[in-house]
Amino acid sequence: MILRTDSKFPIDRTYVVKLSSSATPELLSGRLENLVSGKHQDFISGQQLLRLMLSDIEPPRADVPATQDD
Repeated sequence: MILRTDSKFPIDRTYVVKLSSSATPELLSGRLENLVSGKHQDFISGQQLLRLMLSDIEPPRADVPATQDD
């Protein structure tokens, strides 16, 4: 048997989603927490929850140098 070292589900992409007591299907709200980094952020919509998750897994973008107006 060969054990794989690369996981299909990496540990650094493990999250806890806590829904607020006032959350409804129409008004999703709560907190997203990355279990490895401990980073957590509140969200107030399903769209915002997805954006938070995507921003956590997207590679950081290099800064674009500012252009100077002549």
